[in-house]
Amino acid sequence: RFSSIGDILLTTPLIRALRARHPGARIDALTKPGFAPLLSDNPHLSAVLFPEPDESLGALAARLRGAHYTHRLDLHGSLRSRTLRLLLPGHWRGYRKHRVARALLIRTRKNRYPAGTPPVPERYFEAAAGLGVTPDGGPPEFFLSPAAVGEVDGFLAESGLDPSRGLVALAPGAAHATKRWPVEHWKALAASLAARGRPVVVVGGPEDADTAEVVARAAPGGVAVAGRFGLQGTGALLKRSRALVSGDTGVMHMATGVGTPVVALFGPTVEAFGFFPYRARSRVLERDLPCRPCSRMGGPACPLGHHDCLRGILPDAVQAALAALEAA
Repeated sequence: RFSSIGDILLTTPLIRALRARHPGARIDALTKPGFAPLLSDNPHLSAVLFPEPDESLGALAARLRGAHYTHRLDLHGSLRSRTLRLLLPGHWRGYRKHRVARALLIRTRKNRYPAGTPPVPERYFEAAAGLGVTPDGGPPEFFLSPAAVGEVDGFLAESGLDPSRGLVALAPGAAHATKRWPVEHWKALAASLAARGRPVVVVGGPEDADTAEVVARAAPGGVAVAGRFGLQGTGALLKRSRALVSGDTGVMHMATGVGTPVVALFGPTVEAFGFFPYRARSRVLERDLPCRPCSRMGGPACPLGHHDCLRGILPDAVQAALAALEAA
């Protein structure tokens, strides 16, 4: 699985099941270099592999050929992974992505997915048919290195953020604009949390830094760390948080992978796509609108111009969901 954050972490229930069923097997994962930290400390894997800089797919296939894998699982189904399958012949299996059903669902707003279609982490198990594995009911796993945990603990001590006071992480960013909750809502939520004595940390990638600063300033004592930590460091910070509030993004799955409860805000995408928080303590807030879903993964602008799917989820509702989640 070459990308992305959430999709890769959702492979870990299958990885865990494979290791439990085949304890002596060599089990390697192949991804892009930038995503390798998501799997680098996973004890169920023998190795995490990735293309070297400027290494062609042909050269990568030649390098992998020497391992003599008995089974090769394509959990991506992309042009890149299919090309690799051609260059590295062998026992390959993939999984059904239900592209036609998803397209019909977007076009008609009617759920045309086959009855009982499982979430994506369980669809991945189709690729392991014949290997004797089934989902164990557990969540994704994001294993952290001691170095990442130590780095974050040092930062928390220096910054004055006290996890024992119920640190709440906010993740306002998303790759696609229509998946982003309005900034004014994030600011109101951050201010409300601070008024209740809750420390606030705003996470994300470098591209989220400006928004994170705006949101953090709305909460006295709030700290923006978007772009400061890599994937492992962000995971360690989420692990030290009492809860995360996030949109439908990879950060949401990072939190479930380290055991942190999540309040997730879903707008253009829906549960039938298979990416709701998986087997984890969570609350999903979404609006029942006739225009949902409007796209497969979000887009640059609301097709109808109003963005009511997320704009209509108010900060008070998020605050209430957070309180209910923590009380459960």
